[in-house]
Amino acid sequence: MRIGIPSETKTLEGRVALVPAAAADLVRRGHEVFIQAGAGLKSGFADEAYVREGIKIVPDAAALYEAGELIVKVKEPVAGDLALLKKHHLLFCYLHLAAEPELTKSLLAIGLTGVAFESVEENGGLPLLLPMSVIAGRIATQIGTTLLHRPQGGKGKLLGGMASTPRGKVVVLGAGAAGGAAAALAAAAGANVVVFDKRQDRLAEMMAMGPNVTALYAYESSVAEEVRDADIVVGAVLVPSAKAPRVVTEAMVKTMEPGSVLVDIAIDQGGCFETSKPTTWEKPTYDVHGVTHFCVTNMPGAVPQTSSVAISAAILPYVQRLAAGNEWREFAPLSGGINVDGGKLVHPALQGML
Repeated sequence: MRIGIPSETKTLEGRVALVPAAAADLVRRGHEVFIQAGAGLKSGFADEAYVREGIKIVPDAAALYEAGELIVKVKEPVAGDLALLKKHHLLFCYLHLAAEPELTKSLLAIGLTGVAFESVEENGGLPLLLPMSVIAGRIATQIGTTLLHRPQGGKGKLLGGMASTPRGKVVVLGAGAAGGAAAALAAAAGANVVVFDKRQDRLAEMMAMGPNVTALYAYESSVAEEVRDADIVVGAVLVPSAKAPRVVTEAMVKTMEPGSVLVDIAIDQGGCFETSKPTTWEKPTYDVHGVTHFCVTNMPGAVPQTSSVAISAAILPYVQRLAAGNEWREFAPLSGGINVDGGKLVHPALQGML
């Protein structure tokens, strides 16, 4: 099969879907692999590294989409990509269609087949969402800590505190991969951490992190109480392939101290704060009721070298199956990951969204 790896076009997105070693594996299996010139540069991979592995460099996006049958990228296609996608393409990337009705309509109109990373489920987990969730969780705590600094508009608080001063407080909504990573980093920094979830096993894992971590069932009244005096709130609520529920209301945001910070990892799926709206790395924050909101839709794109290596390792076995022929449709994780198929919306979580 002819496999195409385009440059990412989302604002300040530096990831590449397949690093040279991963692309080389596909070449050894007899596939033709094409990559757009410069696609790996921001991740630290020059064109020459791909050429050495037998990957063909094409000069621009138009040539890339013309050459490829299976298009493997990281983020959902934007306007420039959509103009080049055709009905015969098999698209494999993050799609997040639950929060993108216009993108959904565009893909349906093109008539291609799109398999979404975030919809691939295997052994009860989401293997292609996991690595980016961990990275996003860590970034959420790092960014939240920085945004507490006074020059950034924060309340001027050191997250871990020190002798004679109080510790900062971090509330994490959701104890999955992203929430767990955010909580672990905040706890290691010395903050008092409160994690909410509804799964007893995950709550137990959060409690085991240390004596400065409290794990609570996500009752609405309890969330409101803990959010009120939080310095940082991290939203990491996930409903696979569906729009995220709004867990923090605007009324709750109004109770928070000025200079506090909200970081919404769930923004890719619509966000879990009522006051959330998508932002980019170019202009990442905005203020609502004196509270700084950080809602960047591609948080792992800030660390493209780490992210690209991680995502390549996760997706390669699935790319191998997709490239081997239509047999992949018999493989439940991939067939269940189909969001659009030949002009039809097929994933159960997306039914009724349009």
